[in-house]
Amino acid sequence: MNSYSWFTVEEIDSTTFAISEYGHWEKVHSYLVIGTKYAALIDTGIGIGNIKTVVDRLTSLPIKVLTTHVHWDHIGGHGLFEEVYVHESEQSWLEKGIPGLPIEVIRRDVIRDLSQPLPPDFDIEQYVPFTGKPTDVMKDSQSMDLGNRILTFLHTPGHSPGHLCFYEKDRGYLYTGDLIYKGTLFAFYPSTDPLLLVQSIQKINAIEYVTKILPGHHELNLDRTFIEKLNQAGQGLLSKELVKHGTGIHDYGDVKFYF
Repeated sequence: MNSYSWFTVEEIDSTTFAISEYGHWEKVHSYLVIGTKYAALIDTGIGIGNIKTVVDRLTSLPIKVLTTHVHWDHIGGHGLFEEVYVHESEQSWLEKGIPGLPIEVIRRDVIRDLSQPLPPDFDIEQYVPFTGKPTDVMKDSQSMDLGNRILTFLHTPGHSPGHLCFYEKDRGYLYTGDLIYKGTLFAFYPSTDPLLLVQSIQKINAIEYVTKILPGHHELNLDRTFIEKLNQAGQGLLSKELVKHGTGIHDYGDVKFYF
């Protein structure tokens, strides 16, 4: 098994690809968004395989890595690329690492519950999350022109302080990172904020034209109604004063909130 075969490439359209790691329990998705001048790589996965080998097969354009948030499962391949962007609130995390998160805990989560073999050149004892200085920081409502494709940055904190979603208005694509996906939405860590998470979902719900939700984990291609249901659930929890740390798991079928 080589590094390339660790990934599954799925075509969203002829210039948009999901690069997925289905062999890992988190089923992480990164996205390659190809314009006419540049390509954006939204997140770089876990770091088990070399995601650059996949990207290089799909485009020869210069790559700009856009970070949804600085958790180990989304920045694993950052060091393979020259241009890396992150929200200003998580610049220090990218440069120095997340305080209080032991490497032993990270390594345990990287290799547990695997459903396919690791690439032969991967050594968990050598695994460390990427740290480094970003090319630049991103702020809410800024945009990036890739050449006939524009991505708008939306600050959506809660899961992490500098979490970003990326919106492509012309196509209605919404890349949601760990804000929205089918599964358990986590906001119980000290660095999370349940209230900001619910408010960020409400912010995303206000976007009228969404044709595809492209999440950071699990099932691809969620539709617009999923955001609406998620927002209704969040607002219901808010009315019951349950949007705070320590209230546990709130189960809504396709999705759970863990506060």
